[in-house]
Amino acid sequence: MTATADVATFLTERFPLVAGRPSLDYPAFNAPAAQVLEVLRGLRDEAGYDLLADVTAIDWSAAKSPRFTVVWHLFSTVGHQYVRLAADCADDAHPSMPSATGLWPGANWHEREAYDMFGLTFAGHPDLRRILMWDGYPYFPLRKDFPLAGLDTALPDLAVADETGVSVKPAPYMGGPFVAAPGSTIEAGEPRAKDQSWSEGQEKPKET
Repeated sequence: MTATADVATFLTERFPLVAGRPSLDYPAFNAPAAQVLEVLRGLRDEAGYDLLADVTAIDWSAAKSPRFTVVWHLFSTVGHQYVRLAADCADDAHPSMPSATGLWPGANWHEREAYDMFGLTFAGHPDLRRILMWDGYPYFPLRKDFPLAGLDTALPDLAVADETGVSVKPAPYMGGPFVAAPGSTIEAGEPRAKDQSWSEGQEKPKET
């Protein structure tokens, strides 16, 4: 089967617990969390959706349960079609989902971002840590209870703040463009600014 075939027929016949999900754009489906890796593997290996385009999450608010839903967007590089798969996290207090890094290594950074922004954990992830905020940051900025104006938070690293937590230097990575070493591993290839001199105690050169 290829992605040009009816993905709804494939999923309902192959995975009876998968159900259609309302959508205004791509075919979308709900799957049980316990079966989500099996469904993702089937979409990749049997239905032709070979590219993991995105992993994100939804916080429906603390007033609803289940509160969190994880969403995967897959793309077929042959059929040129997208499909959306969603699964609810069973535990509102400690939302978790199986990691898709065993199927797509590129899920690594997507899942780290969902962890960083929503506080979701991904069981089996090889290196689940924050990717945008610093270690020890106490909030999850994309949760519904995080204010749009943000929350004042002291910077804990003396490289960018003094002993009171007041920022005294530019934020890390200011001064791009940002580059990654070609051929490096995901773990070692995080982008860095071309000009790092200002982050080493020197004044950042002025642009000409």
